[in-house]
Amino acid sequence: MNGLKGIHHVTAITSSAEKNYQFFTYVLGMRLVKKTVNQDDIQTYHLFFADDKGSAGTDMTFFDFPGIPKGVHGTNEIAKTSFRVPSDAALSYWVKRFDRLNVQHYGIKEMFGKKTLSFVDFDDQQYQLISDEHNEGVPSGTPWEKGPIPLEYAITGLGPVFVRIANFDYFKEMLEKVFEFKEIGQEGSYHLFEVGEGGNGAQVVVEYNAVLPPARQGFGTVHHAAFRVEDRAVLEQWITRLDEFGFSTSGYVNRHFFESLYARVAPQILFELATDGPGFMGDEPYETLGEKLSLPPFLEPKREQIEKMVRPIDTVRSTIEFTKE
Repeated sequence: MNGLKGIHHVTAITSSAEKNYQFFTYVLGMRLVKKTVNQDDIQTYHLFFADDKGSAGTDMTFFDFPGIPKGVHGTNEIAKTSFRVPSDAALSYWVKRFDRLNVQHYGIKEMFGKKTLSFVDFDDQQYQLISDEHNEGVPSGTPWEKGPIPLEYAITGLGPVFVRIANFDYFKEMLEKVFEFKEIGQEGSYHLFEVGEGGNGAQVVVEYNAVLPPARQGFGTVHHAAFRVEDRAVLEQWITRLDEFGFSTSGYVNRHFFESLYARVAPQILFELATDGPGFMGDEPYETLGEKLSLPPFLEPKREQIEKMVRPIDTVRSTIEFTKE
């Protein structure tokens, strides 16, 4: 069995694709590598922010479902997304940046031996930065070369995904027996699991919490988390494996930028397995990645209709000279 390689992407819900684009581009300095639509709901934008090259394991993506209410954080949810930065010194830079730009944050703390900085966006979506200072395992990506952040401090990829769960025993067994994670640490009600080569790019932090009411999905919450598999052949092995464990799955889904499998693994918690390729570079030049509305081939005939349904968002950055500060 070819195992999971680490985190592939996290997909969340935003109240505003425009504000989301501004926050990730100008505050966090992540590169918009694809502006497309939700393939199952074509009136909804799907924005992909990643590293300089759109590498697997570096992208946070967002839906902006029209009319969706604000989500409520609680138990049984993917609660927080992490981004990797190169060093502890980078976190000090980000504290100053967040203070200057009025981003709410909670100061530098330590968890499982790594320095972290938790913060929220305009939707109360929960994030943290995590230092790679002493990290080993899955390599990180390449910071956005032409972005606004000095490269030695810039975000390079995704770190541990946080899950808050009421039935911890079930979730632990599911992670270990089905997905082949190993528990490698515990701090209070938080348990650290890792898979594959391990390290910040291949970890899940599970918080046991049977006190909070169940979370309610909406804007400001995570929709699903995806984990990396090598290719279609490995994905097919996982389809068989999850069927054998009795999970109800989507079966094979071709998302054009990668190939996928979805499974509801716990109440309100959706996991996806996604292939590393083909990636985001196939239909746009590197220099202008994410600047035009990109559609997979099966939606291309509906381009005119889709462009009328989704309002235009100006995502041209190739003409902007960012000052790194």
